Amino acid sequence: MTPRELADKICRKLREAGYQAFLAGGCVRDLELGREPEDYDVSTDARPERVQELFPESLAIGAQFGVILVVEDSAEVEVATFRSDVSYSDGRHPDSVVYASSAREDVFRRDFTINGLLLDPVSGEVLDYVGGRADLRAKIIRAIGDPETRFREDKLRMIRAVRFSARFGFAIEPHTLAAIIKLAPKIHAVSAERQRDELTKILTEGAARRGFELLDETGLLREILPEVSRMKGVEQPPQFHPEGDVWIHTRMILEMLPAGVSPTLAWGALLHDVGKPPTFAPPAGPEGRIRFDGHVEVGATMAGVIARRLHFPNEDTDQVVALVANHLRLKDVPQMRPSTLKRFVRLPKFDEHLELHRMDCLSSHRQLEIYDFVRRFLAETPPEEVRPARLVTGDDLKALGLNPGPAFKEILRNVEDAQLEGRVGSRKDALELIRREYLKG
Repeated sequence: MTPRELADKICRKLREAGYQAFLAGGCVRDLELGREPEDYDVSTDARPERVQELFPESLAIGAQFGVILVVEDSAEVEVATFRSDVSYSDGRHPDSVVYASSAREDVFRRDFTINGLLLDPVSGEVLDYVGGRADLRAKIIRAIGDPETRFREDKLRMIRAVRFSARFGFAIEPHTLAAIIKLAPKIHAVSAERQRDELTKILTEGAARRGFELLDETGLLREILPEVSRMKGVEQPPQFHPEGDVWIHTRMILEMLPAGVSPTLAWGALLHDVGKPPTFAPPAGPEGRIRFDGHVEVGATMAGVIARRLHFPNEDTDQVVALVANHLRLKDVPQMRPSTLKRFVRLPKFDEHLELHRMDCLSSHRQLEIYDFVRRFLAETPPEEVRPARLVTGDDLKALGLNPGPAFKEILRNVEDAQLEGRVGSRKDALELIRREYLKG
């Protein structure tokens, strides 16, 4: 069963039970735009407990806010009970939940007009109480009602306005934009996790450059990611970066991120040069050039701080930091020993390292010789030569009479180096190398 089929089924069952039921929000917007919705939501006057009675397999994921998740086969649909507008003292959650009896009342507490549409799945009629269809045609993001009120209720809506504007190529209506600029410093009321998730969507929905330009224009960028905001105006050596400063370079990379890109690659692209502003050094003398000594190491540390501040999962933090830490290593590939190169391409998600290198080159000097070199190496080198089976273990070293200790790790690594470089090809060869190098006399 598809999500749309499940949503239609839910609406039919609710109506047969005497309730109102409509497709609501983003799915209606996407259908109006001729896009296939990623998910479907249903809005109804049935109370949460009644929804659960009608759909016994449902999950009360947000029952305190009137939201029940109905699951059938692999499809799931959120069913939300009509709610009235109430106060939001903390700028994140409603102080209380007051259920409404009319769909119209429910729509007026939503965020943007384009998300305030309802669809009657039986008649196909779209209910539009807020001018959402006109704004879709005019390509406008407009807050429902008073923009400041909408954003004070839930300050994450400011980032969402930017995301929708970038994703759909819509303009933000002037009063809505002015309210975001005014209230941008209040964004810190939003949890780090919610900020991170919205930023990740901006980075991965196919319009990352426009999204981050809007974050900058609204003042949200300097509040959420001041380290990125500081890239503006930081000049680079023109012989390597003819495109301009660090901010221009970063935006050019963001423009290359396709919809559906890996979140860690997207964050790595955003942060790969985050260490340049604090390490900037102007040319020293007439023959000197701008330098960023240590910017990779500084940037990797900063990326880790940012990822932890935004509560990234540990695995994602490690990958983003690795992307920043290794983004200049590709230039050394032609000079690497075979063992070093093979270990390098064994990095977790190495394809992301290689893709970041490609984008980095295309947004600066545009030379892809090293990228092509690595692609050929990966295509021509059998996986068993890149990651061969281990020939000896620590037990073998002990059997040879060597005492366990820190040296074991070095010995085993040197044996693997010889294996990766083709100097040993069997267990017998590896043991002979150890005897020759480490059991002299």
